[in-house]
Amino acid sequence: MDIKVDSNSAIVFDLDDTLYNEVEFLKSAFQDIAINVDEQNWSKTYSMMFSLYRSKKNVFDILSKEFKIPKEDLIKIYRNHIPNIKVFPGVFDFLNNIKIKNGYIGIVTDGRKITQTNKINSLGIEKFVDTLVISEVIGSEKPNINNFEAIQNTFNVDNYLYIADNFKKDFISPKLLGWKTLALIDNGLNIHHNSYKYFKKQYLPDNYFMSYKNLKVL
Repeated sequence: MDIKVDSNSAIVFDLDDTLYNEVEFLKSAFQDIAINVDEQNWSKTYSMMFSLYRSKKNVFDILSKEFKIPKEDLIKIYRNHIPNIKVFPGVFDFLNNIKIKNGYIGIVTDGRKITQTNKINSLGIEKFVDTLVISEVIGSEKPNINNFEAIQNTFNVDNYLYIADNFKKDFISPKLLGWKTLALIDNGLNIHHNSYKYFKKQYLPDNYFMSYKNLKVL
């Protein structure tokens, strides 16, 4: 798929399950928590935690009772740890090629400042990002149009493309603003996997792709 980019263009991304699989952050956090609460047997504890998660149980409640540790302490580790995560194949080349064409790069993501910033730094993409809009900082979550207007107020270009994955909240506002929209198809690991509920015009992106390796910057 060809993506035209120049100095009058901004390519804007969602973060979780768009530039990497969010479940990898969860696994990284669970491992950190397991080591903190049960260093000698952390792998056993990690195995239990992931099984609880897959079974849709409240991992933090159960772990708190098991190890007599306040739930708030576990959540703090989860949110503040430095994650071991990697971007999808082709992401670095795509970002670099946008910069070669003098395009701007932004991220619009929901979450807490420290958590989302740690993710971006761990992924090694901070050097490419011109502006970052985080829901905790701006005071609203997607699909609030304010989160996307913040990008427009920063870049002031004519052409915007938003790349994301969550049909429920990602594409409504960019479409209202006249942005082009592009969805990364779920690789089977996305945390939010109920897109089928939102296959209605107002939720749908303009186009879809399966891999960043298939995107060519012109």
